Amino acid sequence: MRPLRTALAAATAAALTGGLLTLASATTAAAAPSGLAGDFNGDGYRDVAIAAPIAKVSGKTGAGYVAVVYGTKSGLDTSKRQIISQATDGIPGTPESYDYFGDRLTSGDLDGDGYTDLVVGVHGEQIGSTGDSGALTVLWGGATGIKSGTDISSPLPPNRNELGWSVATGDFDGDGDTDLAAVNLAYAELNIFNGPISRTGKASSLMPVDTYDDTGVNADKLVAGHVNGDGATDLLVMGQQEITDGYRTRSVLYTGSADGLRPGSKLAGGYDAVIADVNKDGYGDIVTGNFMEKSTSEPNGGLGGAVTVTYGADTGLSSRTPVKFTQDSAGVPGTAEKNDFFGWSLSAGDVNGDGYPDIAVGAEQETIGSAKSAGTVTILRGSATGLTGTGAKSYSQNTTNVPGTAESNDHFGYAVQLTDIDNNGRTELVTSASGENTSDGAVWFLKSTTSGITATGSKSFTGPTLGGPTGDAYFGDVLEG
Repeated sequence: MRPLRTALAAATAAALTGGLLTLASATTAAAAPSGLAGDFNGDGYRDVAIAAPIAKVSGKTGAGYVAVVYGTKSGLDTSKRQIISQATDGIPGTPESYDYFGDRLTSGDLDGDGYTDLVVGVHGEQIGSTGDSGALTVLWGGATGIKSGTDISSPLPPNRNELGWSVATGDFDGDGDTDLAAVNLAYAELNIFNGPISRTGKASSLMPVDTYDDTGVNADKLVAGHVNGDGATDLLVMGQQEITDGYRTRSVLYTGSADGLRPGSKLAGGYDAVIADVNKDGYGDIVTGNFMEKSTSEPNGGLGGAVTVTYGADTGLSSRTPVKFTQDSAGVPGTAEKNDFFGWSLSAGDVNGDGYPDIAVGAEQETIGSAKSAGTVTILRGSATGLTGTGAKSYSQNTTNVPGTAESNDHFGYAVQLTDIDNNGRTELVTSASGENTSDGAVWFLKSTTSGITATGSKSFTGPTLGGPTGDAYFGDVLEG
């Protein structure tokens, strides 16, 4: 699971060297903000935030930082970037060991000014000597990019236990303001901070939701999106449900309403998910990734991992039977093998401009030749009949024109992001290999054509490329934009 893997990796990472260099390259913005989701500087091109949560900052191992690379008409431009940490002027907090700044990210226009803001769930942050932990830091977008940040200060839950363990944004009550959902590990509680949220750190109100009492599913990971087409954002809560001989992964859909989130139907569990209308019927479909594949006993490694599509309807979930995809499904490249981790990471976007969202699926432990855990990314296509393996394509560092070489423990596909950076109506692929160069990490950018993602003209870059510190960082652990 994503939270656990970062903590374990950070605990065993070697000490890094060097301090954090903060860059604030000038970025060009239009006279008025674009209002595009994922556009931090409002210039009409979407940007990408990249987490490096185990990087050493100000001498503190695991303090972490976030890099922002800004978009242009030619795609991501690594000359237009920022490195942001708790050592950056205008950002709350102080770098401390194992804060893991950046390993929880979400974005949305929290103050309603037309610029996308970036939210960092700093769940490892210790609150003085109170025993509480967890902060929600909002990095505010603006015409010159992200220049300042604020911790949400009120209202807050009475007890904080790794507040910000998972974060998501959306208009959950349909009032036109962006709200923030955050998991507080005290009792696996979900907290909804109703928007707008001011730049002084005040939310309009706080609504706690006890998902375990509601549904028997604890809150571990949150995924926001529109399922039933009513205008309010719905929220998928992913976690564990107790069964006779232990626990199994399970998800539950909370539907948005004027009264807030309402618990709805349960569906396939997993460790990542995305909501997108893959058959273009007006209702969002829920795509869950379970890298262990089996939703009950879940033996380590399972049978290679699976992706399950649960279709949406006006009532929330359709009566249509959910459809499972593995690497043994018709048209899907590869073969389902133990420990592939197919479904580890997911993202949705229309890669060829045909109007149907497609799904990027990371299999970060896929073996390529003799290289174990080298990793791949597969694009599954959306269609009028739903998600399909027909026309699926897979990419790795051994794909022609993709920089690099597939090596053991690179973990290519660790995070995936489909986003229309150049604003041409097609989404490009941004993906990472957090284990590249023994856990330093790297990110790849692949463009799109009317035929889909192409490796031609692809490029890669690392944290130091952007001015970040050298050494273990898990650069690319999380992608957001």
